[in-house]
Amino acid sequence: MTLLHNGEPRSFDVGCTIEIEQTGESLHAHVSLDGNVEIRPGDEVTIHGAPVRVAFGDTVHLRRTATVVRAGTLKRLMTHVAGYLELTELYDVSFSDGRAS
Repeated sequence: MTLLHNGEPRSFDVGCTIEIEQTGESLHAHVSLDGNVEIRPGDEVTIHGAPVRVAFGDTVHLRRTATVVRAGTLKRLMTHVAGYLELTELYDVSFSDGRAS
C-alpha cells in the first residue's frame, strides 16, 4: 500500500450508495460514500460495477464499491490553479447590447 506524506493511504476502497432518477421533475445521479469520506480537489473516485440503465419515470438506489485515489500535493495545487483560472473566464462577460454609443 502506498501512503501519502501525511500517512494517509494513496488509494482505498469504500462502500457507496448511488441514487439515479430520471423523471419529468428531475434527472440526476448522486453518490454518497460510506463514512462521510471527504473528497478534496484533485481526488479521483471510481465506482465499480456494470453500467446502470434507468427508464424514464424511474428512480434507482444501488449499493456499490468505490475506489478513492487521493491526489498528491502537485495535482492538488494544479487543480486549485485550474479552478481559479476557469472562474476568471466568467469575468470576461459583457452585458452591453453591442451598440456603439
